[in-house]
Amino acid sequence: MNDEFSMSNMSTLSKWRRPEALLILMAIALPLAFSVWSALLNNFVVEIIRFDGLDIGLLHTIREIPGFLAVGVISILLFFREQTLALLMLCVLGLATAVTAWFPSLTGILTLTLLSSIGFHFFETVNQSLQLQWFSKKEAPRKLGKLMAIGSAATLIAYTFLVLGWYKLNLSFNSAYMIAGFSCFSLAVLGYLIFPNFEAPIPQTKKIVLRKRYWLYYLLQFMSGARRQIFVVFAGFMMVERFGLDVQQLTTIYLLNLLFNIALAPLLGRAVARYGERKALAVEYFGLSLVFFAYGGIYLFGWGVFIATLLYLLDHLFFALALAIKTYFQKIADPQDIAATAAVAFTINHIAAIFLPLGLGFLWLASPFLVFCTAGILSVISFALALLIPRQPVKGNETIFCVPKY
Repeated sequence: MNDEFSMSNMSTLSKWRRPEALLILMAIALPLAFSVWSALLNNFVVEIIRFDGLDIGLLHTIREIPGFLAVGVISILLFFREQTLALLMLCVLGLATAVTAWFPSLTGILTLTLLSSIGFHFFETVNQSLQLQWFSKKEAPRKLGKLMAIGSAATLIAYTFLVLGWYKLNLSFNSAYMIAGFSCFSLAVLGYLIFPNFEAPIPQTKKIVLRKRYWLYYLLQFMSGARRQIFVVFAGFMMVERFGLDVQQLTTIYLLNLLFNIALAPLLGRAVARYGERKALAVEYFGLSLVFFAYGGIYLFGWGVFIATLLYLLDHLFFALALAIKTYFQKIADPQDIAATAAVAFTINHIAAIFLPLGLGFLWLASPFLVFCTAGILSVISFALALLIPRQPVKGNETIFCVPKY
């Protein structure tokens, strides 16, 4: 990756060497490692290391520390291009995933979780910045939906490999993690070798950026991170702990979810482009509030695994609309703020991740019902915040409280 190209000269490159192709390659590489790590995690820590709810809360607290420190990416960008850093972090994620099963102890899994999390969160920080820089405001919702569908397709391939390999090929945790991790690593190296350096359309600020007019975006990011933590940590754990689902059963549920995402993510991207971020996020948060309260009903009313599975699928579907937070920021941002604000936003997104998993892990031991009710309340608050987005958000009209300038 030695030659350099400005965005104005992209027409001279073959389509498979343009920025969108690199984003597609990275959208494929990430889930090959991360989705397998996630799909096997609950079974691995319960069956092999004998985790309880408190242990899983501790693991996810450790996992989210790099997300909280994502603002440090701004300093790293003084020495690396965003594009190079993204590929390097994919390599870190891939290698950490590959050796996960080599250390089947609490200390071992926590250490490797921290390393893989550095790769994942720092990559996602830079990747989000590159997407918003390389896509125009008009095409961003549709392109982001397309990337989500491609990522879901890659995840589908990984899960299919798990389901078939687990029973047909007698895969162990170690072999599954190694295949997934080295696949991600190999694609990252390929991306470094075959793609040129793409110059940023507008030079990015290399310092922390906090602007008063971005306050609603910051709040939406904070609430999104809090809700996501409860879902990521406890929804899958519930499926294993309460209903005793094994690797094949849990992965089959993931496969169903991915089929929905592959089909619907591009449509959701078009919906955001057509109806706007305000309506898209309002629908997401209203739906999520119902889903989380219904999760609590599983414990209150004793609903079975069918209801739990249906809620899990709906949960993922509503979460897919979160791309509207990205496009909302793209519309209101100064173009030179995108990289720095992406790092700040990732840190804000993970503030709750530092204390929620462990704190709710203690609450889980007393009442899983209250854990999901907490997520429902957070979703209701998010719904109210979404209604503060104007119908046509632009710089100078970031919220409904802004006075239009004529």
